[in-house]
Amino acid sequence: MGFRRTRAGKWGFVKTIRASAQHVADQVAGLVRSEAGEYSGAEPRPLGGYVVTLAAYGGLCASMVGVAKLAGATPPERTSPADLLLIATATHKLSRILTKDPVTSPLRAPFTRFRGVSGPAELTEDARESPSLVHSTGELLTCPFCTAQWVATGFFFGLVVAPRFTRLAASVFTAVAGADVLQFAYSRLEQTAE
Repeated sequence: MGFRRTRAGKWGFVKTIRASAQHVADQVAGLVRSEAGEYSGAEPRPLGGYVVTLAAYGGLCASMVGVAKLAGATPPERTSPADLLLIATATHKLSRILTKDPVTSPLRAPFTRFRGVSGPAELTEDARESPSLVHSTGELLTCPFCTAQWVATGFFFGLVVAPRFTRLAASVFTAVAGADVLQFAYSRLEQTAE
């Protein structure tokens, strides 16, 4: 009999805690909606999706630190100018491939709408006006500036845990960026020769 009362008492305590937690969650959600309305005004902004995106980025960074610690890798004292130039160029190219290239459009399709061709081998897409997370993900996947933060983070993590492989991968994207410059220069020379 005492066991049942104790168990029933614990369940009552758990229900009280759940109810209190739900009340706090409702209060916070109401405050967030109010602040989002004040911030956005007449133009709706996907603040909830941005929060999820920020949390995902923070979680990714924390995971990378954990992996580096498990692997026994330590970050260098500083990044060499050569690595910085290599990673900057590779980040530029890979972020454009991810956000603009026709071949990567299937990755963006669930979050974007096709608008047209914007240049040689590049597309214009808009983030879908749907739920907050879909829209904010669409914004991230169509913005090379936004995606560059994620790409650079990955490259620098790679320099810590697998520097040789990372330099090799970054060299591929840097070479492609250099080839792009040469393609545009060649095309310009052809036009001036005509």
